[in-house]
Amino acid sequence: MIVDLPNTTTSKISRKITALRAQGGVTALGRVLTLVIITRSGLEEDAIEAANEASREHPCRIIVLADAGADAPTRLDAQIRVGGDAGASEVIVLRGSGELAAESESLVAALLLPDAPIVAWWPHGAPANAGQTSIGRIAHRRITDSANETDPVAALENIRATYKAGDTDLAWTRLTNWRIQLAAVLDQADDAPVTAVDVEGATDSPSTALLAAWLTLALDVPVTILADPAGTGIRRVRLHRRSGDIQLVRPGHTIAELTQPGQPAQRISLPRRSLKDCLAEELRRLDPDEVFGETVRSLGTSSADHESHQPSTGTAEPGQKQDHLSLITT
Repeated sequence: MIVDLPNTTTSKISRKITALRAQGGVTALGRVLTLVIITRSGLEEDAIEAANEASREHPCRIIVLADAGADAPTRLDAQIRVGGDAGASEVIVLRGSGELAAESESLVAALLLPDAPIVAWWPHGAPANAGQTSIGRIAHRRITDSANETDPVAALENIRATYKAGDTDLAWTRLTNWRIQLAAVLDQADDAPVTAVDVEGATDSPSTALLAAWLTLALDVPVTILADPAGTGIRRVRLHRRSGDIQLVRPGHTIAELTQPGQPAQRISLPRRSLKDCLAEELRRLDPDEVFGETVRSLGTSSADHESHQPSTGTAEPGQKQDHLSLITT
């Protein structure tokens, strides 16, 4: 069911939701959080679709703030979606124009679920400082997506400079399967320490930079980023060891090949993660992601060269067991 409320107010929207609930068309029972999506009018549908899918795992109220243009006359148009049009959630789309175009806590205050955590998500147009925006200040978690910005690397650097506990970025979430596979490989390998790491990926991929920074922290060895201009993400990770290199390479979008000394090559499922999967993962936790925080803050200590990017000069002593893999978990 979709209900349009043109030229309305938040109080009218709230009353309409109450009326729909009284009619039995929507219930707030079981909603575990409020997800506020901040975007531009015309870009909201992909985010709503992903949020609806994620809501089947995390029932929530979704409030979409869609900037309809500050130059237009001031008005607020709303749309309420429930039932089959809202997954396991209820969706409230607010299209504000004029003075109501800007992100504002006052627009959503009357629509927030009482006593429920708030998650803010900027699928496009990440703010200069997510924690200091009107919505960001009241949110328990703040999700951005640096890969969708005009300059992803600059967007990631901005996150590093303004990081606050509760911030996260979907460029990090896309790395979960890579981190799991690398952790599993190292857990099963012999005690020969990793002496250096190569990470090959797209030069403008924030995930590449984050994976390199994380491996630097986890293994305390030099990590070099090798540019893959033709790629759109991470292609290869090579772990250099005196007993033989371990390599995980994904030439396409779904299958990776693992090679290690004395063993036949293994094909591993390593698909690129969908927006829905990434969002669902972030909604599973409402506490700060300390590993992401440590990783993104460490970016400021590394070189910006893509061909020879060495976040750390530390190396493990011969025979020293590297036991930093607690950083694998989030």
